[in-house]
Amino acid sequence: MTVAARRLPTRLVEKVWGRDVLPPPFCAPEGKRIGEIWFEPPAELSGLLVKYLFTSEKLSVQVHPSDEAALGDEVGKEECWLILDAEPGAQLAIGFDREHSRETIETAARDGSIEELLSWHDVNAGDVFYLPAGTVHAIGAGISLVEVQQNSDTTFRLYDYGRPRELHLDRALAIANCGPYPASEMGSVGSRGQTLIDGKHFRLDRIVGTPCAETCESYRSVLLALPLDGSIAAEGAKAVSGECLYAQNIDLIDFSAAKTTLLLRPTSV
Repeated sequence: MTVAARRLPTRLVEKVWGRDVLPPPFCAPEGKRIGEIWFEPPAELSGLLVKYLFTSEKLSVQVHPSDEAALGDEVGKEECWLILDAEPGAQLAIGFDREHSRETIETAARDGSIEELLSWHDVNAGDVFYLPAGTVHAIGAGISLVEVQQNSDTTFRLYDYGRPRELHLDRALAIANCGPYPASEMGSVGSRGQTLIDGKHFRLDRIVGTPCAETCESYRSVLLALPLDGSIAAEGAKAVSGECLYAQNIDLIDFSAAKTTLLLRPTSV
């Protein structure tokens, strides 16, 4: 028997750049440096992954392939970020300051000067960034965000600040966009309105209170719902802030106790 609605299991993921003190409602186990909190994808939406990220250090400079550029056992990865909180001066690197040759980027990746070629963006709560596959990027320190992505761990690192991890320059340079990040791919909850992202692989909406009829028409199939404030419920399952609910239809979800909720579904549904 198919379960129509359920709260997804969570997974705490340790990262060298994570935090030992997390913002509410999360709590890191003693002695653990948590960088990510994943919601295990349901079988019905196995192609999508949503998670929280918390940074105390810069993440590696990296890039992901598209489905078309993926080789062998690689899987394409499109993603987006919604900034929940940012310390003063916090930044993200997305794209380059101008068009560069692959030779220039490779040299900069090897000698560490690639940070100077990247375009760094100051961030604040409510900022939204859509990262098509092939976008070179790095998340800076002091940021809490929600990340939505294709369910893929295919990551090619160009630079990692001297950490003892493998780099993947050949594959990274083969798929990387070597130019600036388009301004059209970033915005804020204020400028973008309710639909934050309507990309190739997923749609992400931010709902204040109860969704309108038009939104409901767009979510009459399998979806994920993350209450950012308050709680939501469906068929005996409940999710509060920091949790994620799966449902087969938006009509099953009671939003009456929610202030703000994120809705996510694949664009193919």
